[in-house]
Amino acid sequence: MGITTIQIQVVKPGWFSTVQDLGRYGYQQYGVPVAGAMDLFSATVANRLVGNADNAAVLELTLKGPELQFEGDTHIAITGADLTPTIGGTSTPQWKCVKISGDSRLCFGTAQAGARTYLAIAGGINVPLVLGSRSTHCVSELGGLKGRPLRRGDVLHAGQPLRSDDGLLGMRLPDRLVPRYEKSARLRIIPGPHQDLFSSTALATLTRSPYTITPASNRMGYRLAGPRIVTKGPRHFISDCTTIGALQIPADGQPILLMADRQTTGGYPTIAVVITADLPLAAQLAPGDTSTFSLITLAKAQAALREQRALLD
Repeated sequence: MGITTIQIQVVKPGWFSTVQDLGRYGYQQYGVPVAGAMDLFSATVANRLVGNADNAAVLELTLKGPELQFEGDTHIAITGADLTPTIGGTSTPQWKCVKISGDSRLCFGTAQAGARTYLAIAGGINVPLVLGSRSTHCVSELGGLKGRPLRRGDVLHAGQPLRSDDGLLGMRLPDRLVPRYEKSARLRIIPGPHQDLFSSTALATLTRSPYTITPASNRMGYRLAGPRIVTKGPRHFISDCTTIGALQIPADGQPILLMADRQTTGGYPTIAVVITADLPLAAQLAPGDTSTFSLITLAKAQAALREQRALLD
């Protein structure tokens, strides 16, 4: 007898809804971007609440969410930005494992706080592994559901749950750990690898005033507008490897904050890098929001990440 899987019909796709996991690692040397969820904290919490492995595929919903018709009973968790989710017209809580019955419709609205929501379904979203990951990278049409965002009429399939819903339903992230999303975020940074290419006052300029996320921003990177960062010496720069959180400075002096879909190499010098523990907050910023940067030591950055992971566990 075959295993029954849950089907989810895409009634409305939302503005930009993609299948993501924790990323496609080990292939940057071949020019393949990492991709993966922008907010790894929210994606991981969603998976843990429904008993999935951390790297199970989830849906990442951006600014305006989809309408999804479930065919079969299962349990889900919704984390990240508040897109006012409802099941059958009734508001449903976030950061909590809840049951959804067959023939129920899960609907999302527009963002009330934050920019990206994560939907985990028990068993994960069953799309093919491509180079070890189910993440969608739209520019290269790689992974996820045919390498693109959801469309009306698409059908998703959930995998086989690792655990029954006994003991999972009602499980929630403690309120003290639930992130609070604002229109402005303070992001901690450590110095980047190319300090010799910047003026002596460049880091002070970066940390003195807020920067606004411009509309020319996406999963690849945020273009920021604020005080100009001054470089010194020749403008030509040999391309170097990139990392998520890197603050690159192009010729116009306006920083670019690299995110999940970043290119594998870049030709702009990096003045600083946002610490890993603060990347989930950066992922929840939208065009028009602002960020301020504060400089900390590598040791403090490592301690912040250890603390975040310990709280998660």
